[in-house]
Amino acid sequence: MNRSRLLVLAAIVVLAALFFALGGHRYLTLEELRARQDELRQVHAAHPWKAALAYFLAYVTITGLSLPGAAVLTLLGGAIFGPLWGTVIVSFASTIGATLAFLASRFLLRDWVQARFGERLRALNEGVAREGAFYLFALRLVPAFPFFLINLAMGLTPIRTWTFCWVSQVGMLAGTIVYVYAGAQLAEFRLSAGLVAAFTLLGLFPLAAKKALDALKARRAYARWHRPAAFDRNLVVIGAGSAGLVSAYIAAAVKAKVTLVEKHRMGGDCLNTGCVPSKALIKTARVLSTIRRAKEYGLASAVASFDFAEVMERVQRVIQAIAPHDSMARYRGLGVECIQGEAKIVSPWIVEIELPDGTKKALTTRSIVIAAGARPFVPPIPGIEKTGYLTSDTLWGLRELPKRLVVLGGGPIGCELAQAFARFGAQVTQVEMLPRLLMREDPEIAALVEKRFREEGVDVRTGHRAREFRVEDGHKVLICEHAGRELAIQFDTLLVAVGRVANTAGYGLEDLGIPVTRARTVETNEFLQTLYPNIYACGDVAGPFQFTHTAAHQAWYAAVNALFGGLKKFRADYSVIPWATFTDPEVARVGLNETEAKEKGIACEVTTYGIDDLDRAIADEVAHGLVKVLTVPGSDRILGVTIAGEHAGDLIAEFVGAMRHGIGLNKILGTIHIYPTLAEANKYAAGVWKKAHAPQRLLAWVERFHAWLRG
Repeated sequence: MNRSRLLVLAAIVVLAALFFALGGHRYLTLEELRARQDELRQVHAAHPWKAALAYFLAYVTITGLSLPGAAVLTLLGGAIFGPLWGTVIVSFASTIGATLAFLASRFLLRDWVQARFGERLRALNEGVAREGAFYLFALRLVPAFPFFLINLAMGLTPIRTWTFCWVSQVGMLAGTIVYVYAGAQLAEFRLSAGLVAAFTLLGLFPLAAKKALDALKARRAYARWHRPAAFDRNLVVIGAGSAGLVSAYIAAAVKAKVTLVEKHRMGGDCLNTGCVPSKALIKTARVLSTIRRAKEYGLASAVASFDFAEVMERVQRVIQAIAPHDSMARYRGLGVECIQGEAKIVSPWIVEIELPDGTKKALTTRSIVIAAGARPFVPPIPGIEKTGYLTSDTLWGLRELPKRLVVLGGGPIGCELAQAFARFGAQVTQVEMLPRLLMREDPEIAALVEKRFREEGVDVRTGHRAREFRVEDGHKVLICEHAGRELAIQFDTLLVAVGRVANTAGYGLEDLGIPVTRARTVETNEFLQTLYPNIYACGDVAGPFQFTHTAAHQAWYAAVNALFGGLKKFRADYSVIPWATFTDPEVARVGLNETEAKEKGIACEVTTYGIDDLDRAIADEVAHGLVKVLTVPGSDRILGVTIAGEHAGDLIAEFVGAMRHGIGLNKILGTIHIYPTLAEANKYAAGVWKKAHAPQRLLAWVERFHAWLRG
């Protein structure tokens, strides 16, 4: 901190210290205002201009130094000067004081804060640079936000001083009027109807302000568009994956006129390239693995030969068997108009659809739900296009098993497919730049999976960063960096599984100016509304979770808000979101895990039950894995659960229900579980927690009681 900053800081500290040392804070109370109101009014009557100037300077000083008492000073302004002049004086004094506090914060702290936390604040800085006036106006309209904190916080951002000044003047005016009027009524020492109305208005003001703010934002968004006088549809849904199908189904169920547009295949990624085919592939791989281990069961003559092409054909048969659930015929029967074509939003109320024959059809609609899904992300690594690659979208065309397969990525998709292909007999090398597989899970959970992978022949290369792909002497080679040195991995086929990116281009978002987040998903609010309140987004395209079940979960909120938002809107609830990785062992999770709890500083107790002790697991020879439960210290309330083991994705459901409905471990322990089943693991985990919380002092007395009964 340079000399000028030190001088400013010292001046502020001295002035603040003098304020408290001289008892200034004692004068800024409602009781003091009542006691001295006559005296102050007499001073004002005798010297109106001097009193106004003194009050003005005091107000500027108090707010400029961010000292407590601005609310009482505002009431005092109404009591002394009346509603009109009190409002004028307070309005300008508060703006000048706020600007001084803003400038002090900027001068003293902004450079240091931006230098230290600039990366974390980048999104905030970009938002303020783009719409700083709107953000500030929103904060000023709601008195629940302490104004002195707003002054200091905004000083740390890139907002211009003049913008801060005039927006503060306008934004604080409504609250100033209410407080000044309340002060004028307090001066009369009676509970008048006007006083009651003023405080009622003050209580309702945040709600009214939010409504007004939403209306203002919507008006600004819609300003350049012409709204149709009537609409062809209540709802148009773009994309027929999980989110789109559920949105359309709900709309049809409540008798709304809804159109569902899909440019590719009904069912989206989940049916055609994701959940359904991958689970069919994993099942076949598991069966083959069991056959190959037949000697362990005394079945030495078991046959383990297979045709990989037949495996992939079985995957297609499974897709075809499930496809009718998501078909156009079914949804048309439910009352949904289904159109094959490419949709483009050309205005907030018009969707233009290009049909397969090249003709175009335009529909007007009250609301739109964007459910455009996501696609595999392919990193721009040099040479990757030259060597060629597969993704989770394109691998289903394989009919010949790759001899040497490199799987790039150690997340759920990469892990599931790496193990499946290894079980089919491919030589699999899994490359992950992070220090372990499944980085979202606790280290010991990831270690269980990695141990099994290595046992099954997967060459796991964690901490390896892919640098380049080459073709050398007719061989495909991946160049990796590990521990500061380069190494080469030869392969025949590359499978890229490093994550998925939302589909946000090609259907009009750019033309409408609908923003995307840093995660490259469509930006939505808590009601899943985009920049335009009648356009919603849900599923993979909106995030923050990219699971089929969360897409369906979001779709309910998007559809209901789109159809009935004028009456009541619902905030999307992400409080209890489960997921599973279908490796062997399976890994399922809901809520916090221990790693996240430590990162967020959340206190918790950890209870672990080893599935190797479970009778059914021993009988099925799947006695591996664990149930790990996080609870509030000293309580049975569940914060999160991770299960690794056979059918973990099924076992987690009991804990999902418990967390959703506030059921603790005591009630799970008191619930009868069928013997012998894997589900008993949940009860035994609750039992481990109970044993750790047994009342030892009481048990000691009970032991003495039983000894006494024995004589």
